[in-house]
Amino acid sequence: MADHKGWHSRGHLPHFDSPETVQFVTFRLTDSLPRQVIEALRLEDRTTARIDRELDAGSGACWLGRPDIAALVENALLHFDGDRYRLLAWCIMPNHVHAVLELLQGHALGSILHSWKSFTANKANNLARRTGAFWHDDYFDRYMRNEDHLAVTVNYVEQNPVKAGLCDTAGKWP
Repeated sequence: MADHKGWHSRGHLPHFDSPETVQFVTFRLTDSLPRQVIEALRLEDRTTARIDRELDAGSGACWLGRPDIAALVENALLHFDGDRYRLLAWCIMPNHVHAVLELLQGHALGSILHSWKSFTANKANNLARRTGAFWHDDYFDRYMRNEDHLAVTVNYVEQNPVKAGLCDTAGKWP
């Protein structure tokens, strides 16, 4: 049985973990935000819109732009779908991942993210013939307050590649 922590922090972003909650999560590659952007964000109000713009700019090595690594991450997201969570929407961008999932009883959000990130980091590093940190150690999460919030969030996830200028329509993104 998972230990659900409610509101908590790991020293960075606040997180909310509760059973049977629909969550929007974003996790990113370790090099996805340039050092100068991180420093600027520390000095100003860290708005999610600014972070989204910076991530969509495609900084870093963008390992997730490789079809083999993107497929590895997608398969990891789908692996426990229906068992530990229900995956409602997801998008793998070149340097970050968005997912909307409903936590199932007995499974904590932090454990799910740890599973995705640790498994894929090892495999992706092997595919890319590299070593070192693959994912940034923290993640962003927001629980869905109601059906309207969920609909807007799913639309955001599906339209992210279009907004970032990576394709004309969401259906053209792999």
